Amino acid sequence: MAEAVSQELLLAAAFVSDAQYNRNIPFKTSPEAVRLYYLYNHWFMRTATYIFIFLNLSLAVFEEPAVYPLPFLATSLVEVLCLLVFFGRLMHFAKITRRNVFWKDTKNICIMVAILLSLTDLAIYGALRIYNIKSVRWSRIVRPIFLVNFAESRQIRRAFRSIRNTLPEITYVFLLFMFSLLMFSLMALKLFGERNLQTAEGLPYFRDYLEIVFDLYVLVTTANSPDVMMPAFDFSSWYALFFIAFVIINTYIFMSLFLAVVYNNYKKHLKNEIRTLAYMKRRKMIEAFNLLKEEEGTQFVVREAQWKQLVKLVAPDISNSHRELLLRISDDEQKGFIDKKSFVQLADLLNIQVITLKIRSHPLGQWMPRVYKSAVSQFLRSVVRHRGFVWTYDVIILINAIFIALDEESPYISYAEWVFLALYIIEILLKVYTYEPRAFFGKNQFWNWFDTLIIFAALTATILNTTLKSTTKYNSQQILDIVFILRVLRLIRIVDSIQRFRVIMNTLINIVPTMLTFGGLTLVVYCIFAIIGMELFHGKIQFFPANSNAPYALECGNPALKDSLFARGKYCKNNFNNFASSFIVLMELTVVNQSSPSVILPLIPFVLFANGFANVTAQPAKLYFIAFHIVMVIIIVNIFVSFILEAFFVEYSLEKSEVETAIEQKIQELGMGVQEEALQDEQLLDNMESADNDLEGEGGTKAQPKGLVFKIASKRYRTVDALLQRMFEAEIPLEDEGPSFEEILNLSPATAVPGDLTSERAV
Repeated sequence: MAEAVSQELLLAAAFVSDAQYNRNIPFKTSPEAVRLYYLYNHWFMRTATYIFIFLNLSLAVFEEPAVYPLPFLATSLVEVLCLLVFFGRLMHFAKITRRNVFWKDTKNICIMVAILLSLTDLAIYGALRIYNIKSVRWSRIVRPIFLVNFAESRQIRRAFRSIRNTLPEITYVFLLFMFSLLMFSLMALKLFGERNLQTAEGLPYFRDYLEIVFDLYVLVTTANSPDVMMPAFDFSSWYALFFIAFVIINTYIFMSLFLAVVYNNYKKHLKNEIRTLAYMKRRKMIEAFNLLKEEEGTQFVVREAQWKQLVKLVAPDISNSHRELLLRISDDEQKGFIDKKSFVQLADLLNIQVITLKIRSHPLGQWMPRVYKSAVSQFLRSVVRHRGFVWTYDVIILINAIFIALDEESPYISYAEWVFLALYIIEILLKVYTYEPRAFFGKNQFWNWFDTLIIFAALTATILNTTLKSTTKYNSQQILDIVFILRVLRLIRIVDSIQRFRVIMNTLINIVPTMLTFGGLTLVVYCIFAIIGMELFHGKIQFFPANSNAPYALECGNPALKDSLFARGKYCKNNFNNFASSFIVLMELTVVNQSSPSVILPLIPFVLFANGFANVTAQPAKLYFIAFHIVMVIIIVNIFVSFILEAFFVEYSLEKSEVETAIEQKIQELGMGVQEEALQDEQLLDNMESADNDLEGEGGTKAQPKGLVFKIASKRYRTVDALLQRMFEAEIPLEDEGPSFEEILNLSPATAVPGDLTSERAV
């Protein structure tokens, strides 16, 4: 029976852990499968998988054409090792899921096909290499599949699903845009084609229809504006109306429509994803409750002892005091059991970051009690705790910023540096005198660490600069720059203290996890286009040092580039001759609105690269650059912009309405001090304390015996997905168990849901 209870606890803990981390893996519930599932989700297994994924992707750096060449045998052995790891990970996944579920999962099929294609290509390439037959490593293009399709990469898959779901709507707008582009190109051909106009380089102007289409497409990005217009404008000022109309319709209207369509569809499908996660979490918690429930009168409950064992399995790293705090919230009336309504909230409780602050007396109060507790000392500490102390130093920081902008050579400004540094040092010393040092420099006291490090780094730099001036009469501008930068950084505190600025800063912090997701998405796109680019353009353009005597060195090694803007602008190093160079070219293509640094070349890299590589291959090569622009700039960048808009709307909504769950409100109400001695019998004492009395630099605490204070971590460290999920869950009644696992996975955006979270209106 004990073994059976243990297995039930283990399975329940797996469900709760899945609910906590929003995992949707439909694992088998047998004892062996559950143990394998724990191993599958272990941090070491996930980390190792990512290491081998990125190792597999990085092989392109060492394979021909290589940045750092390695023997074919070495790279092939590493690739085989990576494929074996991927196959092992896939078999591990097959062991924990039902057979019908495994074979219906598209990502598993993709991984198996990618492994098979990679091995086949590796064998063919190796065999041909033995006979000195040159071939193409075509399977390298499937390597990003491993980054996308393993279970650990669900955020990247979500981004790809957003692209897939958005494509149908974008297609209609894109077709209208292409119709407009083709019609304007036809009009341009008729307006300018017969007038024998020439470009600044002496080339025919708007005489070839396909060239006109390409030039006007580039004009949509404003890359070649106003250069593309100048020959016609020089001929007649009235022709400017044609280009103005084109820019208004295609750049401002159609590009805005692209963003609107992407945002609308992204929001709709994001809400569907969030809804699925919310229902899945609710279902997992109910499954865990059903495993542990016992009958108590007319209801089913989970006993306190089992609840504690469950929490220890799910969150073994939290302290006993933290666990007792969660129990007090779940069993508010201390009945000795947790009902279903409270149990379902456990995943939310575990997701709320609770900071435990130890209450300690100040060392000076023990070493010099009479001095530290004197009337003067108490008055001084009350001044430091007062909000006016913070405001005073905010004003000092602003005055310091003004002095930084003044003439540094003035002796008065030089003396003022020491005055401000002295004031900042006094600030830190007063705070350390007022607040217990270990609490003041706790791991969660970011601003205290920030201020202290900035002040002492600036002091060190100023002393070093003064020493250099006095001993060597050498004005070290670099050290002065460091001082200036460090001083200006303190202005962040003032910006953060203003409510409206805090909304923006919170948005920036909340989008950091998603920036990593879109970084992975960009990596996938870059890898695919880099490999295609190397196969299309490798060796077509070469870079030679300035003093090289090689033939056609000035033409990037290719006579087709003679007198071209590409060669004259010395863009020869921007080529697809290896993986690293290809990435750099793609990065430059992504930033389409930046002008070339060359005065004589006002065109951006998009135009120069497209024309340059088309000259050394064929004109259809421009389609490669257009395709990259459509995928990267029009689709992916717009989806990223959509996410930033959604993040700001959610953050703004929370700041305006202060949306909080009942769980967080309860913890804030209880924000309690706990005696250390009481933890021996795992019971809380009833000495409560306001959560506002935290141990940060600006708050105050009452003198207390040794104990603990709990407080909620800052809202700014929550992801936007978590905030959206919380908003949706607030609309679901706690007694609503939601649909089954299968129904949840088949939810569509059109399915009715509580509230207005799936409304087509703006949030």
